Amino acid sequence: MSEKDTMTSTVSVNGADRELAADATIAEIVHEIAGDSRGVAVAIDGVVLPRDRWEATVGELEPSAIDVLT
Repeated sequence: MSEKDTMTSTVSVNGADRELAADATIAEIVHEIAGDSRGVAVAIDGVVLPRDRWEATVGELEPSAIDVLT
């Protein structure tokens, strides 16, 4: 496991600051918040993230804000 994988970042998720692991995927965050991903959209720093990019990690995207919209 690389050092980057064990790092965390403070990210605003739906307006609340959270510590997220660098290797956490957007899909995992969606599942934690919404359960089912049907009818869900995700915005990273105000820009909609296509569903085919939800396997991207927090470390890859380096977001300051994630909004999970149901």
